[in-house]
Amino acid sequence: MDIVQSSMEGLLRAEAAVGRAANRIAGMPLSLNGEPEDIVDLSAEAVALMVARNSHSANIKAAEAGQELAKSTLDLLG
Repeated sequence: MDIVQSSMEGLLRAEAAVGRAANRIAGMPLSLNGEPEDIVDLSAEAVALMVARNSHSANIKAAEAGQELAKSTLDLLG
């Protein structure tokens, strides 16, 4: 498995993590009086979103490094 492919899989995992956190935040049920019930731990969801953001950034940098490595290798061979 190469660096770029691994990075793309990491990006997909980060995207899925953001989607799960967004669904948990958006899925807050309403109580009988129409007020949202406080059953979602917003601080935990904020942390999950930050972790996903950091994972996304790290995977982007890894993909860029992999592309630069491939380019350098081709330059050496050609």
